[in-house]
Formats: sequence, structure tokens, C-alpha cells
Amino acid sequence: MQRTHTHSNTHMGINGQQLEVRLVEGSAALAPIIFLHEGLGSVSLWTQRGLDWPQAVCQATGRAGVVYSRRGYGQSCPAPSGRNVLQPDYMHREAWDVLPALLNELHIERPVLVGHSDGATIALLYASKFPVTACIAMAPHVLVEPVAIESISAAKATFEASDLRDRLSKHHADVDGAFWQWNDVWLSKAFASFDIRAECQRITAPLLLVQGLDDEYGTMLQLDGIALAAPQAQQIRLADCAHSPHRHQPQVCIEGITSFLNTLN
Repeated sequence: MQRTHTHSNTHMGINGQQLEVRLVEGSAALAPIIFLHEGLGSVSLWTQRGLDWPQAVCQATGRAGVVYSRRGYGQSCPAPSGRNVLQPDYMHREAWDVLPALLNELHIERPVLVGHSDGATIALLYASKFPVTACIAMAPHVLVEPVAIESISAAKATFEASDLRDRLSKHHADVDGAFWQWNDVWLSKAFASFDIRAECQRITAPLLLVQGLDDEYGTMLQLDGIALAAPQAQQIRLADCAHSPHRHQPQVCIEGITSFLNTLN
């Protein structure tokens, strides 16, 4: 009989911050999956259009899962008030300071990382420094492209002039803090030189890259850069897919991830 996956939400104190954490049950014999959200994501935003995507991935793979909201997102503790609160190395800090502390608190070693957008970058950075069972990066950012700046500038205008703020407020306790900390750092001059291709050269774990051909935040230069740095990387390039493969083609992503992870068993 197939095991039914259930989940629970809680808050955990990590490095002095109260983070929203959701735990999905699964096999104790397999490395659990850690889901790392996008720049405006949260625990709740992984569920879209009636599909609880982390639970579906855990169900398909038989693995347990951990979903958490970074500081300032979802129901986690707020970021410092004001503008320009994140530094250009914020993803390095998340990957090398916060995530290790969270995994240590949960007694997890060698996790499977599944990250989207900023979360994919965090996954790559973690895998460059710590042991993982596998790393799955969906629409990662390894360097800043003009198309990303254009789209993030457009998101700023949309946030200020449309119902985007109201829609995001359903998912973030501090919606203004969530939006501006992301938007400000990406549009800052200091962030223009962000580039983690050198760090990717240190990744030795199995690696799966997923990106839509219609991604409005990055071109295939992102995957090409990772593949040059980490030749073991497998790739799924999706037609008719924009920046969120798990939303635009959820089942294809689940099948691809499941097939990839099955080769590790």
C-alpha cells in the first residue's frame, strides 16, 4: 500500500530568527527533500492552482520534505524595516549560514535540494560547500542578465500600480518587506556583478537543471554556465514554459525529478 503523505506547519528558531517551516512525511530511509523558494515565494506559494507541489513531489518520490519561508517571507519573522535591507551576498548567507543551521536543527545530513529561482541559486551555493545527495535547480540565477533587470523593474511598476500587492499579501505577513527587500537588492548597482559560476565548479553531487525556454528572468546562458562549471549536470529545457517550471508544467517537473532521483537509489 502506498504511504499517504501528511504535513504539519510550525515555527523554528534558527540563528535567532523564527522561521515558518512545513514538514511533509515520507520514508526515513531516503534523504529528505528541502524546498527552497523564489525571491517572492513562501511556504504557501508552493501551492498554486489547487496543486500542493511539494507534497506531490514527496508522494511521487517517497521522500519526506521540508518547506520553509526565508526571513521576511511568508509567516517567518520580518526582515529589518526600511529599504535596501539585503546585501548582494544574501543568497550566500542563506546557503552557508541559515540553511546549514536549519538542517542541523532537523538532524538532516546530505539532503536533496529542490530550489526555484533565488532558491535554486541558494541550492547551488549550498551544494558547492556542503555534501548533498542531489541538487535540483529550477530557473537558477548564476549571473545577472539584462532580461532579469528588465523583468524585475517591470515587477516594481506592477507592484505599485496593480493588485499584485493584494495578491501577495495573502502569502506574506509583511508584504511590503517581502517585495522591497527582493526588488531593491536586485536593482542595486552592487548586485550587477553577482556571479556564482566559480562556486558551481565545486559542485560534485548529482545535479539536475530545469528551465523554461520562455523564462522572462533569464536565458539559457544560466544553464550553459552551470554545465560548463559542473559537467555532470543533467538538463531539462522546457518549451512553452516561463520562469516557474513547477507551475507551468508541474507534472513534467515531477516526472523529471522522480526519474532523476530514482537513478540515485
